[in-house]
Amino acid sequence: MPFIEHSVRYAKTHEWVRVDDNEALIGISDSAQDRMAGVVFVDLLAVGKAAREEGAPLVTESVKTSEDIFSPVSGAVSAVNHALDASPELVNRDPFGKGWLLSINLAEAKELDSLMNAEAYQVLCATL
Repeated sequence: MPFIEHSVRYAKTHEWVRVDDNEALIGISDSAQDRMAGVVFVDLLAVGKAAREEGAPLVTESVKTSEDIFSPVSGAVSAVNHALDASPELVNRDPFGKGWLLSINLAEAKELDSLMNAEAYQVLCATL
């Protein structure tokens, strides 16, 4: 069973969101990184670009496949994790910490209502 972080909200597409004030930090779940073992490249959006709820703001490539990463919320990208340029494997090693992907200035807080809490996400993962 994958590690479930309880301080975040989850999308059905396995991205997580941690909100602090109006900033939404986004990454992929432990379950998602496990399926993508060996991330070798992350294509990050530029700061200032718009990210749309359920839009694909970036792509990750692993030794197995290429995956679209969807933004679970809408807003303008306020920061990207440039550490992934040199060390994309951080996504695999620390998906809820140093492997975060981007931060978005949250446009619609109500979009968070459609995301799952840890318990609901754990149920989803159990069915995979």
